[in-house]
Amino acid sequence: MTNDCKICEVTVYDNQALVTRRGKFSLKGGQQEIAIANLPLTVHTDSVTARCLDNSKVQLLAVRTERIFANESLQHKTNQISGKIRQLEDQKRHLEDKINSIQLQQVFMQNFSEKSVDRFTNNLASEPLKLTEVQELLDFLGQSYQNYAQSISENEKQFIEIEKRLEILNQQFKQLQQPVSKQIHSSVNIVITLETTFPNDCELEITYLVSQVNWTPFYDLRSNSDRKQINLTCLAEIRQKTGEDWTDVNLTLSTAKPTLVTQPLKLEPWYITGCKVAACSQKNAQTYDDFAELEALLAEENHTDKKQDLVRLQKLVDRTTKSTGVVTYNLDKNYTILSDGTSHKVTVFHKDLLCRTKYIAIPRQMSFAYLEATVTNNTSLTFLPGKANIFFDNALIGTTELENIAPEQELKLNLGIDQGLKIEQDLIERNIEIIGNYRRTTYGYKLQVLNLKTEKVKLRLIVQLPVSRDEKVKVRLLSTNPEIHLGEMGQLEWLLNLKAKGKRQVKQEVYYQFSIEHSTEITVESLDI
Repeated sequence: MTNDCKICEVTVYDNQALVTRRGKFSLKGGQQEIAIANLPLTVHTDSVTARCLDNSKVQLLAVRTERIFANESLQHKTNQISGKIRQLEDQKRHLEDKINSIQLQQVFMQNFSEKSVDRFTNNLASEPLKLTEVQELLDFLGQSYQNYAQSISENEKQFIEIEKRLEILNQQFKQLQQPVSKQIHSSVNIVITLETTFPNDCELEITYLVSQVNWTPFYDLRSNSDRKQINLTCLAEIRQKTGEDWTDVNLTLSTAKPTLVTQPLKLEPWYITGCKVAACSQKNAQTYDDFAELEALLAEENHTDKKQDLVRLQKLVDRTTKSTGVVTYNLDKNYTILSDGTSHKVTVFHKDLLCRTKYIAIPRQMSFAYLEATVTNNTSLTFLPGKANIFFDNALIGTTELENIAPEQELKLNLGIDQGLKIEQDLIERNIEIIGNYRRTTYGYKLQVLNLKTEKVKLRLIVQLPVSRDEKVKVRLLSTNPEIHLGEMGQLEWLLNLKAKGKRQVKQEVYYQFSIEHSTEITVESLDI
C-alpha cells in the first residue's frame, strides 16, 4: 500500500468535488498492483478513473476499489493514543517529583535564612558587624530563592500544558471506544493493476468524485469619487468535510452537475392531457393565469394603455424562464482547504468594470441626492448570483444581491448619499376655493438645487404627487417649470444638468403646481402636505 499519489487539483461543484491525484511509481517487470490507501468514505467508488501519463510502455489493466473496515486501523489508532497518554503521565509524575524537590530546597533555604538572621542578631553585642559579609549572604539568599521560585514556575507551566494535552487525548480515546468510530475510521482503497515488460517508471493520474462539499460566490464592489470604474472582486466561500485535506492544490469552481451516467438516458413517452380550469391544481392554475395574461396583452400590444404592462410582464417571463449555462472559474493560485467544515474564503478574480454615474434626488424623502451607478460587465465572465458588499471611498455603505450578470449586461448599484448636492423644497402656495359644494385646493412648490461639487453633474429629480384611489377625489397637475408631463403613479421627473461649484453659487429652481378637487362633504385622508 502507498499514498505517494498526492492531491494536486480539485474541481468544486455544488455538493460534490472532482479530486485529481498524481504520483510517480517505479515498476518491476510483469504485472503489479499499486494501491492508493486510506481514502475517505465520501469517495464515489463508481467515479474512479486512472490513466498512465507519458509512458506507452506501461499498460493499465484494471482499476478497482475496496472497502477497508476499521478494526485494524482503529486498533492502531487506539494504541497510538494510549502510548501518548502513558508518556505524558510519566512526564507529569516526573514534573511533580521535580517541583516537590525544588520546593523542599526552597523551604530549606528559607529556614537557613531565618537562622542566619538570628545568628547575626545574637553576635551584634560580642563581635563587630562586617557589612560585606552580610551583603554577600543576603545576595546569596536572594538569588537562590529567586532561582527556586523561577524553576517552580517554569515546571508548573509545563505541568499545566501536559494536563491540557492529556485531557484532549483522553477525550479522543473515549471517542474511539464509541461504536460510531468504526464507521468513521473505515476507508476506501483504490487498487490499480499495471503491466510492463521491463522495469519502468510510470506517472499515474487518478480522479474520483467526493461528496460533502459546496461553494457559494460573493462579491466586493469598490468605487470612489475620482474613478469612472468600479472594481469588482469575486470571492468564494468553500466548505468541505470530505475526510481529506486539500493542501496547496489548484482549484477550479464550477456550476456543472457531474453525473455518473455514461450513456444517454432512454426516452419515455411524453404524455399530455386536458382538464377544466377549475379542476387544475393551484400551481397549474397560476401558470395558466400568467400566460393567459401574457396572451391577452399580446393580442392588444398595439393599444397604448397596455404597452408598458406588456413590457413589464415580458421581462418577468424572460427572467423566470431563462436558464443559466455552466460557469467555470479557474483560480490563478493554489489554496489549502482543510476538511473541517469551516468556511474557507478564496479570491476568484478581480475586474475593473466600466460604469456611468448619475444622481437621483427624491425631496420628499431626503434633502440630499443618491448616487447611482450603471455598471457594465465588460468581461468575458458571467457573474453568478450572490451577495455583494458595496464600498464607496473605502466605507461600507451597504449590501445588495447580484443576479446572474452575463457579459455585456448592465446592472444598477446605489452608492449611497452624496452631500455634495443639496435640495430644498418649499410650499409657496396653498389656495382654497369653494364653489357651491365643491372644494378645490391648489398647492405650489418650489425646489432649489445647489451643486457643491467641483464638477458638473446630471441629476434626476423625482417628485411624487398624491394619487387618488377614490373617483370622487380628483388630482390634477396644473403647471410645471421646466415643463414636463405627469408620469405613472403621480411621478414628475426632471433631468437637470448642474454646473460645477464656482465663485457665484447659482441655485437651479424647479416649480410645480397641482390641485385636489372633491366635494365639501368628503374629507381627504393620508394627505401629508
